[in-house]
Amino acid sequence: MIGKRPRLIAAFPTLLTLGNGACGFACITFAAKVGPEPTDANHLLIAALFIFLGMLFDALDGSAARLTNQTTEFGAELDSLCDAITFGVAPAFLMLQFSRDYHGRFLWVCGVLYLLCALMRLARFNAETEEDDDHEVFSGLPSPGAASVVASFPLAMRGAKDLAENSDAWAQQIGEWLIPAMMISLPLFTVVIALLMVSRFRYPHVFNQLVKQKRSRRQVIQMVIGVVFVYAVRELAIPILFCYFAFATPIAAGWKELVAGRLYKSKKV
Repeated sequence: MIGKRPRLIAAFPTLLTLGNGACGFACITFAAKVGPEPTDANHLLIAALFIFLGMLFDALDGSAARLTNQTTEFGAELDSLCDAITFGVAPAFLMLQFSRDYHGRFLWVCGVLYLLCALMRLARFNAETEEDDDHEVFSGLPSPGAASVVASFPLAMRGAKDLAENSDAWAQQIGEWLIPAMMISLPLFTVVIALLMVSRFRYPHVFNQLVKQKRSRRQVIQMVIGVVFVYAVRELAIPILFCYFAFATPIAAGWKELVAGRLYKSKKV
């Protein structure tokens, strides 16, 4: 009995990692509407929720491995393989199903580009990350962050449909405009976040900074604004918040370069 407890503790991080991979497969299953049980009209919503559940498993497995002193090369490789499913294949397939009524060949190209960039992002992370890395920042948009952008659109679609069925005329017009707009824009967002994954922009590790570090006043204000925003517009706020995380860093870097270039020109003159 004494020997079983250490084995169970050692297996716990691996079980969390495998849970991540299972969530990716579940996302694909619901998005494809296959399985032993028929899915209802919310199959894409359920598929998107599995990606977010996979993000939770992915955030916990590394912490559990370090807490139990079970960090191994096997765990790192298994984590990347599961990430490739949940944050590579599953979001690409979810995007294809979400926007399947628009530009089929173009959708396929967008999906393949996203998948290839996610695989390169994960391979680069394994090759460049040292064992003693503190994981405070990432080089390039993390694959879970990219997947969250894709998965947020099916969630927001539910809010758009609620607006379209609203009794108020203005809400109906907004909802009827948002539904096709999101279906058309998601492939374009998918291409952009695919390129951000293989970029060299430095993104913060949100989970580690919120859990391990003392939160700054700016982070607290951002969290409060985010909660209020979600409460105000509900599901429609989700893609905006995740797009903010994905695009704020390159926009800030571009603005900094623009300002620096203007200052250099003014000094030169």
